[in-house]
Amino acid sequence: MASKQFHRHLEAKSPSLYWILIAYLVIGFFYPAIGIIALICMIAPVAFAVRKGRWWCGNACPRGNFYDRLISRYSPHKPIPAFVRRKGFRIFMVLFIFTVFGVQMYHAWGNWHAVGRVFWTIILVTTIVGIILGFVFAPRTWCSFCPMGTLSSWVTPRKGKLPEGFPRIQVAASCQMKCKSCARVCPMQLTPYDSRGLEEGYLHPDCIKCGKCTIGCPTKIMRLS
Repeated sequence: MASKQFHRHLEAKSPSLYWILIAYLVIGFFYPAIGIIALICMIAPVAFAVRKGRWWCGNACPRGNFYDRLISRYSPHKPIPAFVRRKGFRIFMVLFIFTVFGVQMYHAWGNWHAVGRVFWTIILVTTIVGIILGFVFAPRTWCSFCPMGTLSSWVTPRKGKLPEGFPRIQVAASCQMKCKSCARVCPMQLTPYDSRGLEEGYLHPDCIKCGKCTIGCPTKIMRLS
């Protein structure tokens, strides 16, 4: 007997940012120099993470929005493989991607079109990989080991005095963890209910602050503060 699917798609209101990704890939194909714009999506996630955690990934990343708004509708929503979340694999991906990027930049340096093409190619290839993983496993499988997401998780505050305005999921102590609806709709397949009753809230470094768990909670005892 086939096991019942646990994770599922949740339609949530959010800006349609995925068109930025599509426009970038189309325009960049004809005008490679525009590829340099990708620097924004390489620097911003880490910069925001210092004070907001992986907020950028869940609210401003065009590619993440593409996975949530489009790929999620057709994904099988299978469990994300555990090994891609492991520290060793994520370090390998950071080193691998930046090594490939660095070598290509070395050969392209001095030619703006070639430099832009390097950025564009990296975004194209990793997006395709993410789409494939989304149709095989879950929409945000790539985000679980994305190099920029990994770097962001490393600088995300996890304990102690948090930055003012740091967004976090807070779960009331009355949560019984029976339905686990928050985990079912979490794009990163995390378990926010683990923080029930904790004053500091859910501080998992890979929480992307999208708030879907608060929407999916049937008793509405969760909130994104």
